Amino acid sequence: MELCIEYGRQKHNLSVDRIADRMGLPQKWTLYKWMENGRIPSIEIPAFEHACGANFVTVYLATAAHKLLIDIPVGKKPVDTDILTLNANFNDAISLLTRFYKGEADMQDTLSALTNTIESIAFHRENIQKDHAPELDFGTEHEDE
Repeated sequence: MELCIEYGRQKHNLSVDRIADRMGLPQKWTLYKWMENGRIPSIEIPAFEHACGANFVTVYLATAAHKLLIDIPVGKKPVDTDILTLNANFNDAISLLTRFYKGEADMQDTLSALTNTIESIAFHRENIQKDHAPELDFGTEHEDE
């Protein structure tokens, strides 16, 4: 929660009071209480993250449950460079994986490459599912995140 609030402060010049106001909380003290004890009702997490402009609480919860998150695409056709980048990332991940099992590659580098590849493949999988019914892209991607 503190990372979300700090992000909101640095990137959007938001105080805790303004975040509470954006969430529609009747009192700013409610948000202060949640911050103090590290507990926020799960129903309030989306509003909190939207108000701050960061999704660190959701990422933390997914990571703690050993889950992988991907941004869901809107169903737009990829450009050639997207496929080439996927192929290059896949090749790098397989190379690192082979080297790791030989004791020649760093564990964190290998995990990072594999995670990026899994996320990219999952992204394209979802994009294909939405090919016949793409969603409108209202510019909801956050370039800061």
